[in-house]
Amino acid sequence: MSKITLIIKREYTTRVMKKSFIILTLLTPLLFAGMITIPLWLSSLKDTNQKHIVVIDKTNLYHSVLKNNESYIFDFVERPVEEVKKENVENKEFAALLVIHGDLAKNPNAVTIYSNEQVNLEIKTYITGLLNSYVEQQKLASYKIPNLKKMVENSRANISIPTIKWGSNGKDEIGSAELALGIGMISAFMIYLFIIIYGAQVMQGVVQEKTSRIVEVIISSVRPFELMMGKIIGIALVGLTQFLMWVVLTTIISLAVGSFIGGSVDLNSLQHASQVGMGAQSMPASGTAGMIREVYGLMSGFDFMKIAIFFVVYFLGGYLLYASLFAAVGSAVDSETDTQQFSLPLTLPIIFAIYAAIYSAQNPDGPLALWCSMIPFTSPIVMMVRLPFGVPVWQIAASLTILVLSFIGTTWMAGKIYRTGILMYGKKVSWKEMWKWLRY
Repeated sequence: MSKITLIIKREYTTRVMKKSFIILTLLTPLLFAGMITIPLWLSSLKDTNQKHIVVIDKTNLYHSVLKNNESYIFDFVERPVEEVKKENVENKEFAALLVIHGDLAKNPNAVTIYSNEQVNLEIKTYITGLLNSYVEQQKLASYKIPNLKKMVENSRANISIPTIKWGSNGKDEIGSAELALGIGMISAFMIYLFIIIYGAQVMQGVVQEKTSRIVEVIISSVRPFELMMGKIIGIALVGLTQFLMWVVLTTIISLAVGSFIGGSVDLNSLQHASQVGMGAQSMPASGTAGMIREVYGLMSGFDFMKIAIFFVVYFLGGYLLYASLFAAVGSAVDSETDTQQFSLPLTLPIIFAIYAAIYSAQNPDGPLALWCSMIPFTSPIVMMVRLPFGVPVWQIAASLTILVLSFIGTTWMAGKIYRTGILMYGKKVSWKEMWKWLRY
């Protein structure tokens, strides 16, 4: 077994067996599933506490509009506003005070809501929806045109444009720009996290071995370049292992989530919750169920295998590019506090890449997306945003070629810095000094 293989094995086993790695690997898919199921489950729960709202209607026009239901109780009173406000400040007997000063059809601003604390959006949206619906009906009735209300309802358009893409075999395939955007951004953000986390681990591992003087013993048996490459590749395999575990566990949990959503969540409760949030607007009974089925249908037709393969390729390319530079920084300093001044220039391109990915998601074929998917320091992140929308083969080939050549170049430079800096102690290294090491 070669020396570099032994180093890879050591780096891999020591990190995979850590409790932190095992816990993070198991909990992250659960976190993803929780982000999907918990909001749906909470939205299906009914609020058993009715909210008491006192109404002072100076026009006496809206008693029939604001009716009690299982969520709200409207109590109409004829008392001075200041008296009611003072009473509630002392006793806090109701959730809000609604004061209607005049005819809302003539003055839409003639209404105010008071409360001890900030009124929540649900109450405000519900009341606004009821009043808006009533005022619209009154205005339509004032025109005295037969069947006007029906004509207005018939004139309303709810256009939903399905997106169909042509597959390589010429068949129509259902697509979704929203799903492609979500998958692209998630993939880009995961690569961003992997590069930051595992690149920093390479740098920290080098610094720890150098400060503890263990590296002096290791260097007596292996060459510095072999040590650096073994450490970089070993940690890369740790990242791939964690990613594959996440894919497997997330797939299993997603199947369980699908059965949970289809069977356990009360869709009628979800419909009621949506109606409360939208005011008096209605929602089709099958709307939530249809939406869930549509999402799962789109996901089943999406080419996740292609995205997963390119994710691994760009993760490895981006990681190897940055990890070699992080290793060079770790070899040039004596402590982790000294790494900040050298690691900042390395993290700035990664941060810029995530911002470029956000803007590129709106226009995947624009000049920003195109050039940032070619620049090796940003291409692993930006290209993952573009791939779900379809990228020409020549652009992918050019991007990967530039990335591989850049990795070879940075590894060569990092190796020269690593070879000199790994055994240097007690000297504050500058950028000028590191530049000299490249010419040795």
